[in-house]
Amino acid sequence: MLNIFVCEDNPVQRQAIVQIIQNTVLMEELDMKLVLDTENPYTLLETAKTSQNTGVYFLDIDLSSDMNGMKLAQQIRLFDPRGFIIFITAHSELSYMTFQYRVEAMDFVLKDNPAEIKVKIKECLLHAMERYTLQTNKTHKVFTIETGGRKINVDYNDILFFETSGHIHKVILHAKDRQIEFSGTIKDLTSTLGSDFVRCHRSFLVNKNNIKEIDAKNRLIYFPNEETCLMSTRMMKGL
Repeated sequence: MLNIFVCEDNPVQRQAIVQIIQNTVLMEELDMKLVLDTENPYTLLETAKTSQNTGVYFLDIDLSSDMNGMKLAQQIRLFDPRGFIIFITAHSELSYMTFQYRVEAMDFVLKDNPAEIKVKIKECLLHAMERYTLQTNKTHKVFTIETGGRKINVDYNDILFFETSGHIHKVILHAKDRQIEFSGTIKDLTSTLGSDFVRCHRSFLVNKNNIKEIDAKNRLIYFPNEETCLMSTRMMKGL
């Protein structure tokens, strides 16, 4: 998942940008989430630093602060080197500064044409999603889920376990930061996933690399985020 951040000091313009982003994510069914929109660059930095996901940052250059958008982008690069930075400004003459500050911006969107802003923001979001998916697939093994018309990629390292859903022919993926229900069965997953995933119960398939503790007496498996799943006596030995 990609997290989206917006820093714009004009509240009317910020709301317009946010509306375009939310509509695009919804209509294009992108695996993205708007985490924060703010006028304060320091607030954005504090929130973004704690984010576990790669970010997409829409930044105004003139922020009416002692930190402008270029300096903010430099700070973002220190903790999110793979993040996607898009500058939105009324000052086209400032575009050269993206090279001066060496922040590797994805794009530069001008505010003087509202219709163009809408098109450019949509293009940026789609491009960021495409590049992120390619980067993730090259550097990490990912599990791809197709649900509700969306394609969601989850890094194998982030998967804790799979659980049979209460809905027929559905499975719930438990990741470190979210849960996703999709069509499938534990039996099919057991046969298609690698040796890192072990059947511990007829209703559960666990990623053995993310097990924190096994309580054999109570037949429970604990994970780092304090979630648990059941372990059957029959499958305990194999695990």
